[in-house]
Amino acid sequence: MEIVVAVKPVPEAEARLRASADGSGLETDGVKFVLAGYDESAIEQALLLKEAHPPSTVQVLSLGPAARCEEVLRAALALGCDRATLVEAAPSGPLADPMGVARGLAAALRGKKFDLLLVGKQAGDDEEGVVGSALAQLLGVGYAGFVTDLRFDAASGHFRFRRTVERGTELWEAPVPLLVGLQQAWNDPRTAKLPAILRSRKQPIERFDAASALEAAARSLGAAFALPAPRTGAKLLDYRSPQEAAEKLVRALREEAKVFP
Repeated sequence: MEIVVAVKPVPEAEARLRASADGSGLETDGVKFVLAGYDESAIEQALLLKEAHPPSTVQVLSLGPAARCEEVLRAALALGCDRATLVEAAPSGPLADPMGVARGLAAALRGKKFDLLLVGKQAGDDEEGVVGSALAQLLGVGYAGFVTDLRFDAASGHFRFRRTVERGTELWEAPVPLLVGLQQAWNDPRTAKLPAILRSRKQPIERFDAASALEAAARSLGAAFALPAPRTGAKLLDYRSPQEAAEKLVRALREEAKVFP
C-alpha cells in the first residue's frame, strides 16, 4: 500500500506570537514550527496501516518555506515515515490560502500513484479544514472527513472507517485511492526515539518547486492581522478553605462583576 501524508507546520503552543510591523501577518523570526496535533494523528494512522499491511510505504509532504517545513518533515521521518517531500514556497510574502495550498500539493502529487492520502481534519493554527476536500477535488479521488477507526481490508481492497455525526455514528466503506481527513488514529501518536531522530537528520528530502502552481492559483489575501488584546483585571483571592474561596468568588461575581443579581 502506498500511503501519503500531507502535514502543515504550525507555531508551537508555547511560542510568543506577534504581528508583523506592517500588520500583514505573523512575525515568524524566532518562532519554532512543529507538527500540528491532527497531523500527528494522521502520521500515526499511516504508520499503523503500514505495520498492519507490509510491505507498505509512507511518504510525508509539506508545503511552505524550507526553513519552516524541513523540521516537521524530519520529525515525521524520525517517527518512521519512509520518504519526505518539501513542496517549496517562497520564504517571503504571504502564504497561499487553502485553495492555493491544495493546488500546490496537487501539482506535487499529480501523476504519482497512491492508495491513501491522509491529512489532519483541520489545521492546528487557522483551523480552516478546507485543504483536504479541495485536494481530493483537484486530484479526482474520493474524500471523507472527520474520520476515525480507519481500517483497510486487503481482500476487498476497500477502506472501512467511522464518522461521528450529530445523529450518531456512520460506518463507511470506500475503494482506493482515497483521501481522508483524519480526526483520530487508533491510538495516541508515538514518540520518536533518539537513534531515529539522529538518522532522520541525514535522510534526503525531495524538493518540488511549487512557485508556478501557487502563482496560478486564485487566492484571497488577508487585509490585516492582529493579536487579541491582552487580558486585564485579573484578581487573586486569598482563602483558607474551599468554602471561603467559594464565598469570596460568589461575592466578587455579584458585587464587582455584576454577574449575579
